[in-house]
Amino acid sequence: MAEPDTGANAARIAHSYKQLKEDFVSNLSGGSVIEVAQVCAVAPIVTLLWSVLQSRQSFFKPYTPLAFVIDYLLNVGALLLSVTLYSGSPILLNILLLTAAAFVYAVPPSTSSKKKQAKPSNAKSTSSSQGLSVLSTKPFLTNYRGNMMVVTCICILAVDFRLFPRRFAKVETWGTSLMDMGVGSFVYSAGIVASRPLLKQRAEGETTPLTTRLLTSIRHSLPLLALGIVRLLSVKGLDYAEHVTEYGVHWNFFFTLGFLPPFVALFQSALRVVPSYAGLAILLSVVYQIVLESTGLKAWILIGARDNLLSMNREGIFSFWGYLAIFLAGQDMGMVVLPRSLGSSSKTSAKVLLTKMGTWAAVWSGLYFLATDFKYGFGLSVSRRLANLPYMLWVVAFNQGLLFAFAVVDVVFFSSFYSAGDARVEKEAYETATSRVLKAYNRNGLAVFLLANLLTGLVNMTVPTLHVGGVATMGILVAYMGAVTGVAVGLDVWDITIKL
Repeated sequence: MAEPDTGANAARIAHSYKQLKEDFVSNLSGGSVIEVAQVCAVAPIVTLLWSVLQSRQSFFKPYTPLAFVIDYLLNVGALLLSVTLYSGSPILLNILLLTAAAFVYAVPPSTSSKKKQAKPSNAKSTSSSQGLSVLSTKPFLTNYRGNMMVVTCICILAVDFRLFPRRFAKVETWGTSLMDMGVGSFVYSAGIVASRPLLKQRAEGETTPLTTRLLTSIRHSLPLLALGIVRLLSVKGLDYAEHVTEYGVHWNFFFTLGFLPPFVALFQSALRVVPSYAGLAILLSVVYQIVLESTGLKAWILIGARDNLLSMNREGIFSFWGYLAIFLAGQDMGMVVLPRSLGSSSKTSAKVLLTKMGTWAAVWSGLYFLATDFKYGFGLSVSRRLANLPYMLWVVAFNQGLLFAFAVVDVVFFSSFYSAGDARVEKEAYETATSRVLKAYNRNGLAVFLLANLLTGLVNMTVPTLHVGGVATMGILVAYMGAVTGVAVGLDVWDITIKL
């Protein structure tokens, strides 16, 4: 009697499990825009609770081990709950967090907190802006970018478990989901901080030639493109489950990120004709949408054969134009939130900033409504796969609103930052108003994202995620995020910045 071929059986089982995992993230239709907003609202509400604890009780100064644990539970734990155990009732989670914030606010402030609130008047009395640069790192921007990184790191692993709702995973072609918003938010956030060198050049009255801009951008692109190649080789070499219609056969998100800087450098020259990054973003998206609708490009991207290198990677190549538009829109908001208003009072500066941010949030929301509404607009559908005009407008409008919410919390509870008279006082105000965990995620965002990708691959190679129960899933996710957070905070404590 012949012995069973255990090697062949193992190969068949491995192949069937790989197919099962690919099917698990394929042909999904997503959820509603409202639900995505409800889940993401947890982030600014957690920041509100954190801010009440800090401003009323100075809970996170000094930063003790207990402070770190609470910081982690709030800024990581609550977001993890929002996409797992509370995924079906995000409103309840938001109400619980708001109730906790109200309770803490009702407690009389500590004496140390009162003393710290008295400092800004001294700083303001100097009324001198000496020592302050024309740009500032505002607490709300750190909190926003940090939260975006935390949610991204959670979702890239959580999506492989059954506890993570399928409506939160990336949509196949048409529709909206939490992870569709996540990838766009990553690009938008990168666009905001990319405006910093441009603002410095403007302040110094310098102009950089196109060739210099291109060479600099290519140097920034090379590490990202290298990561894209490493990921490509790893996925193919390890026979890792992959979703081809997401970016294509060979393309991945690192390639999209890597090609952005050179094209942004090229588009800077267009500012002479269209003197606004927002205008460039809208123009690029509108032209791309017209091409999709008036030619056979949309049908080819969605159902065309994959018989050459271009067609094999058509989703990644053509969605790049949508992500480029999102990046440019992010740069436009960076031009608003990064400069400081020297010489103006703190109330005036904060009020002007909030007015500008709120106005832009309303404008982008209006454009999204006009593009997608069937009765009063064009009735277009959102597609992350195409990165079309409605997707770009949704991502930008959503992030503008989210950033505005973080800014309101910042201004209400830590107005002393906006009245700082010198760099030392401003730095102290920034440290007081910023979560150490979120600051750590923001400081080494790309390195942390890379670590999260590596750990996600490790878990998927060693754990049959589709067969893991709810309790074990939460245990794995908590341990995974604990490891990622530990490394991020450790790098921050040791004052290490990894630039990729």
